[in-house]
Amino acid sequence: MKEKRPETLLVCSCQRSMDIDAKALAQGLAYQHAIPVHTELCRAGLTSFEAAARSGGIVHVACTQEAPLFREVAEEQADTDLTLRFTNIRENAGWCASKSAATPKMAALIAGATHVSAPANQMTLKSDGVCLVYGPGEHALAAAARLATRLDVTVLLTDSTDALPPSLITAPIAKGRIKSASGHLGAFQIEVDGYAAVLPSSRDTLQFAMPRDGAKSTCDLILDLSGKSPLFSAHERRDGYFAVKPDDATSLSDALFELSDMIGEFEKPVYVSYNAAICAHARSGKVGCSNCLDNCPLGAIAPNVDGVSIDAAICGGCGNCAAVCPTGAASYAYPHREDILARAVAMLDAYERAGGKRPVMLVHDERKGRETIDAIARFGEGLPINIIPLDLNSVLQLGHETLLGLLALGAEQVVVLAPPDHPAELAALETQTELATHILDRLGYAGPRLRVLSERDPFVAAATLDELPRLAAMPSNRFAVSGAKRETARLTLTTLHAGAPKPQDTIALPNGAPYGRIAIDANGCTLCLACVGACPTGALGDNAERPEVSFVENACVQCGICRATCPEKVITLEPRYDFTTRALDRQVLNGEEPFNCISCGKPFGARKMIERVTERLRSHSMFPNEAQLAIIQMCDSCRVTAMANASDDPFRGGERPRVRTTDDYLADRTEPLKDGKPRKPDDFLG
Repeated sequence: MKEKRPETLLVCSCQRSMDIDAKALAQGLAYQHAIPVHTELCRAGLTSFEAAARSGGIVHVACTQEAPLFREVAEEQADTDLTLRFTNIRENAGWCASKSAATPKMAALIAGATHVSAPANQMTLKSDGVCLVYGPGEHALAAAARLATRLDVTVLLTDSTDALPPSLITAPIAKGRIKSASGHLGAFQIEVDGYAAVLPSSRDTLQFAMPRDGAKSTCDLILDLSGKSPLFSAHERRDGYFAVKPDDATSLSDALFELSDMIGEFEKPVYVSYNAAICAHARSGKVGCSNCLDNCPLGAIAPNVDGVSIDAAICGGCGNCAAVCPTGAASYAYPHREDILARAVAMLDAYERAGGKRPVMLVHDERKGRETIDAIARFGEGLPINIIPLDLNSVLQLGHETLLGLLALGAEQVVVLAPPDHPAELAALETQTELATHILDRLGYAGPRLRVLSERDPFVAAATLDELPRLAAMPSNRFAVSGAKRETARLTLTTLHAGAPKPQDTIALPNGAPYGRIAIDANGCTLCLACVGACPTGALGDNAERPEVSFVENACVQCGICRATCPEKVITLEPRYDFTTRALDRQVLNGEEPFNCISCGKPFGARKMIERVTERLRSHSMFPNEAQLAIIQMCDSCRVTAMANASDDPFRGGERPRVRTTDDYLADRTEPLKDGKPRKPDDFLG
């Protein structure tokens, strides 16, 4: 067993700008010894950090502002097995109006940072620096000239009227309009209409060869100065593609700076894992769930036979697909669902031990959310003391099961600080929040307990957080969280149901919810079992002993493939949630006694179906008598035998000739000739 590495915690009051109760902090972190509080760890107290770094193990510094300095100092120490960890307790907690009451939140932040999430897989993108500069005249030529010393540049002009022929061509020049573009960093593909290469004899104006449509090419990077609609949706997250207005000097300089360094190999996280075995997208050409396809802003997901394919090189890591996937086939891995809840457990435990009350989880991303919180702390009164920040790579990954899980663990409320840049991309998060709120309302939890806060102005965001209503406390529960989405949801909902003010066995859900049951009209069902074969989750099943359709409600995701597959159109969906154990049991929806073969007595098919088909075919020209109708009432084996023995079998041949034997040939030798004379040996020759 690997020995647990020692951990050293270094806490600083940042020149006494924070009030830190060392005793309460130690209690919250379950430390058996006192925690020294430095006043200037990055300056006068730097020797304490140096000593900790020399000792090796894990050194946890409760400061992020001076992280570069601490890393530099650590590199100068002796070669040790050292891991550095940093946590922001200043903007997140200490810089607030109620400084003396901020220690419980500090304990929560430090405890949360000690949980190490499972790492996501990585992929490598390679760029050789082949760059396309696309735009009008002098703007494109000037940008290409600045990049030509670092990259392999080609210029594609949208308009050449203001472009002067250069005396020295440092990059190939052509003219055309990009008809379509696809791909990613290191592997872009473009198709150009009106493509025409520049003529080297151009004198006062650029002259071009005969244009042609449908020209295709590839490149590693694209600088789009056309000023038109970007070539890609959500282009800000398309690595290697920069869309800049040609007259925006600041943005252009930033793009040129980034592009100049984009040569080599780049590691990118594989944000989403995909399990095709539990995908409910389609079966046998019938489309059911398309949630991930409908909510991917980058177009990184495409149909693939019965499932989908996710291009990890294009994926920007928003997490919408994981939030709306009903089965968990698409699951976010940066971090995993179980890591979010496990980290929340550590934070809530430390917060409670340190004396904190009414915890509210503020889930935010590491970019826009971090900027908003910093602004509130630096220019306002900081976050309220009971609001605990929980940072993620993307808050859009949150599904209803995770949101409800945070409440089930004991958070009074959950506020999601969503990025305001792309409001259309918040649809999935809002849908998941509405579903979770609907369930809470039906169980009698006064609210709202879930909020999506998308606000550019940090002061408006701060005011909203200050005005959160005081709600009844949520019971603090602890339960083992699995990585599977449906299991996590079931465990969370069961926990909430157990402590609900108004528990109900079943609650109705809105259309589109991933839980529910189906109903089958037995009068129209022929028990063909097409629905059983089409069900992607195994919610529908059959019985080897008799014609029967059974159903497990807990496995149903309401994808509707069974309804689309049913030839009789007798299946309806009913979105709901059943909290009882009935949802886990297999229940018979429709079944009949089997029909016994009239020849051998073997049970086969459904009695009602065989009798109905027999009656319908009684007047058909191909079944003129009872003998023909009897074939329908036989099992597969007897039916084949009966048809083969029938006198009017179209596949029946004539009488087979008798096989001639040696005796037959010898008998021929003793037979007299036609003239009555006996045969001679020569008669058998030739």
